[in-house]
Amino acid sequence: MKFETQLIHGGISEDATTGATSVPIYMASTFRQTKIGQNQYEYSRTGNPTRAAVEALIATLEHGSAGFAFASGSAAINTVFSLFSAGDHIIVGNDVYGGTFRLIDAVLKHFGMTFTAVDTRDLAAVEAAITPTTKAIYLETPTNPLLHITDIAAIAKLAQAHDLLSIIDNTFASPYVQKPLDLGVDIVLHSASKYLGGHSDVIGGLVVTKTPALGEKIGYLQNAIGSILAPQESWLLQRGMKTLALRMQAHLNNAAKIFTYLKSHPAVTKIYYPGDPDNPDFSIAKQQMNGFGAMISFELQPGMNPQTFVEHLQVITLAESLGALESLIEIPALMTHGAIPRTIRLQNGIKDELIRLSVGVEASDDLLADLERGFASIQAD
Repeated sequence: MKFETQLIHGGISEDATTGATSVPIYMASTFRQTKIGQNQYEYSRTGNPTRAAVEALIATLEHGSAGFAFASGSAAINTVFSLFSAGDHIIVGNDVYGGTFRLIDAVLKHFGMTFTAVDTRDLAAVEAAITPTTKAIYLETPTNPLLHITDIAAIAKLAQAHDLLSIIDNTFASPYVQKPLDLGVDIVLHSASKYLGGHSDVIGGLVVTKTPALGEKIGYLQNAIGSILAPQESWLLQRGMKTLALRMQAHLNNAAKIFTYLKSHPAVTKIYYPGDPDNPDFSIAKQQMNGFGAMISFELQPGMNPQTFVEHLQVITLAESLGALESLIEIPALMTHGAIPRTIRLQNGIKDELIRLSVGVEASDDLLADLERGFASIQAD
C-alpha cells in the first residue's frame, strides 16, 4: 500500500470484535483471563488494545518490526537510553532539543553514563569520538533548532562498522518526509505531540525498532518503567495520524513560500531551512527527504529584538512545540533551549537573535502578512 493508504488502513485500523472503523478507547486497567497465561491482554501497563493500534500503525509507517507508545517524547527518549548501563559512552548530536540535553546533563550522567557531543554531519568527528566503551550514536536530523541535516545512511554504516546502535529522532521530519530505518538505522523515535498528532491536543512519544530483538528489549523496558501512553491519548494520536499526508502537503507548500519571503528580507541575516539551495546540507536533504519539512529558523539583524517581533504577531502563535495545524513561533534561547547554558548555545550556533518557526496550514497570504507585521514592529522599535 502507498503511504497515504497505510495511514488509513495500516496497523490495527478497525475493531476486530465489532468492525468499528475507529478502534475503541479501551479504558480498562485489567483484563479477564480465561486460564492462567492464556490471554491477549492482562494489564494495561503491559498492553492495551487502543495503544496497540497506534503502536502497530507507527511500526507500519516507519517500516519497522515493532512500535511502542509512551507518555511523552521525553519518556520515549529516556526509555531508549535505559538500554545502556553505567560506564557506557554515547555519541550525541551537538544540536539537539533542549529537553534531551537536560535529560542527559541533569539525569543520565548521574547514573554513570558518559556522552560526547559532536556535529554528526562530520563523519570524521563522529568516528574520532568512538571509544572502547561507546555503545550508540544518537542524533536528530533535521536538528532542533538549526535544521542541520546528517547523512543518515552514512551514520548507520559507521555505527554498524563499529558494532554500535544508531538512534535517530525523526520528529522534525515525520515518516512522511523520511524513513531512517530504510537507511539502516536501528531505532527511530518521535515526539508524537508534533506532526504525528498534529492538533496540539496530545502529549506522547513513539519508538520503532528495526529488528524484533531490539523490539523485545524496548518492550521489556516499556513495561518495567511504565511510562506508557494512556488509551485516550492513544486514540487521539491515531486519529491525528490518519491525516498526516494531507497536513504535510499543506505544511510543505506553506514553508516553501515563507522561505522565499524570508530569504530576501533585509532584516534577516541568516536562514536555516533544508530546502535552501545555498544550505551546505541541501544535497543530502534532497537525497534522503521527501520534501524539506516545514520548520524554518532565522536570525534577525543585530540589535533587532526577537521578543518584540514574536509578541507582535497575531496569526502565528507564540508557543513552544511544533508540527501543529497552527503556525507556532518561539525564541530558542529563551524557550525550548533555555536549559542549555548560553556559552554552549552560542558555541553550537544558537544565537540570541534566532527565531524558530513551525509553519502551519493557514492561508499562506495570512502568514506572510503576519510576518510583515512582526518585521514592522522591530523596525519601528
